[in-house]
Amino acid sequence: MKKTLVVPVVMLTLATWSVQAQAQQKQVPLDPNKPDEQLTKEEGDVRIKDLRDNVTNLEAQLKQVNDKADKARLDLPKLQQQLADCENSLYVLIGATKEDVEKFRQRLGILEGKVREMKQLSEDQLLERQDQVKSLDDELTALRKEKIAVLPEFYPRVLALGNEIKSLYREKKVKGYTVGTWSENRECLWNISARQEIYNDPFLWPKIWVANKEIIRNPDIIFPGQQLQIPAKTEKTDDEVKAERKYYRTKRITLDKNGNPQLPIRTNGANN
Repeated sequence: MKKTLVVPVVMLTLATWSVQAQAQQKQVPLDPNKPDEQLTKEEGDVRIKDLRDNVTNLEAQLKQVNDKADKARLDLPKLQQQLADCENSLYVLIGATKEDVEKFRQRLGILEGKVREMKQLSEDQLLERQDQVKSLDDELTALRKEKIAVLPEFYPRVLALGNEIKSLYREKKVKGYTVGTWSENRECLWNISARQEIYNDPFLWPKIWVANKEIIRNPDIIFPGQQLQIPAKTEKTDDEVKAERKYYRTKRITLDKNGNPQLPIRTNGANN
């Protein structure tokens, strides 16, 4: 009887150890970076099970997304109609039609394009085109006066465009210059304009004349001690070009072999 009882007890003990060993093996996490070819059979089974579980979860998530997409597609026509009704109500409030709004949209888009081009200019180029900046500002002011500008589609763009145009304004830097004498400094508008610290270009002398016409009636005549305003160096403006041409017509000066006026323009005896 004793022998018959020993065998079952031993077998029960071995079975308990086996179950505990398997439980311990299952508790050890599987290294996700371990190559497949290095896995044991048990580890391979675990990895396959994990992959299948992931696929099941992803399929469930995909189904949820598809269900939401189907619902959104069903709701879309209703939402589009609500949006159209809302827009029509706004158009009625401001007394505009869809055609009016489309024309406004095009005009605003064109103006935005012009501003983008201006923002690409250098500081010197921008300084020369301040009249164009003012023109853009005037265009925007005209758009702002239209009730269409308050529509949600346009209002933020109009505000942003106004700030961008303001950033394009530049003030022409003006510096002063005291006229010396002809005998010591060879002072005349031509020579002053040619100075390196002024324009380094004698042909820009009309800029100094036009900027100081209140004290220089005749560009041939300047006096020692006069305080001249020197505008920033830019291309001659239309007014400066007109003044220069009028001066040459009045003087009826001769031209040299290159077609340039016989300069420099000298001052009268007051500078000698």
